[in-house]
Amino acid sequence: MNIGDFDLYKNMLKTKSGLTLTPDKAYLLDSRLTPIAKKWGFPSLDAMSVSLRGKPDSNMVRDIVEAMTTNETSFFRDGKPFDLFKSVVLPHMLKERSKTKSLKIWCAACSSGQEPYSLSMVLKENAPMMQGWNIQITATDISNAILENAKRAEYSQFEVQRGLPIQMLMRFFDQVNESWRLKEEIRKMVRFEHCNLLEDISKLGRFDVVFCRNVLIYFDEATKKTVLGKIAKQMEKDSFLFLGGAETVLGIAEEFKPMEGQRGLYILKDSAHSMQKPPASAAATR
Repeated sequence: MNIGDFDLYKNMLKTKSGLTLTPDKAYLLDSRLTPIAKKWGFPSLDAMSVSLRGKPDSNMVRDIVEAMTTNETSFFRDGKPFDLFKSVVLPHMLKERSKTKSLKIWCAACSSGQEPYSLSMVLKENAPMMQGWNIQITATDISNAILENAKRAEYSQFEVQRGLPIQMLMRFFDQVNESWRLKEEIRKMVRFEHCNLLEDISKLGRFDVVFCRNVLIYFDEATKKTVLGKIAKQMEKDSFLFLGGAETVLGIAEEFKPMEGQRGLYILKDSAHSMQKPPASAAATR
């Protein structure tokens, strides 16, 4: 791909999704966009690039953005965030929301749904402690296609083998031919919505817990700051923010501070949270 075409896609992705495409990722353009070119009837990626310089179909642009922003995920990815959700977040919410019995969770850039469904399974396993609670999990993504996959909640043998404890597979999934489908009791706990983090997110409402993991790594510093600022406005005063292990708010977003000793877990700077670590004996989720 020539430099002119690379810049064409780089600028489009930055404007439409915030994604910063570096030269070392140029190979992704060929692998992910060649199928899009074929879908739209172009003989090659070069031919689609020529068309984009005119008045491109907005649906074609959407397909290009979705193809480039779809990221890999897995059940209980990285493990630790879900341990912290169970040992730090849930005890806090059980105490502080005991009167309202309401818990609202947002999974941003949820991809094919493994993250919000993992949280659903954790909550279902703790159902005896949360009887009578109104629990809402909102999962969003920029890709409509990937959201449809998430709603189907049907996964291959390979996908369920990645991070999902066997006991949860047996309890919460039904085998359908060579695939596994989540039971309705878990599926109905999650509401999926389209959302572009660069646009207005206020319509989503306010949340007690936000998972925005392995998303910021694709943004430049200015976009990270903007997105984190928007997220902060949607969070309750004593809420929690989970980021990926390679992500941080330090030097980027003044609205947040790290929770002491808990990598990847953040709270608002004016939060009244205790900064103490959870006990070493806290139960793990898997």
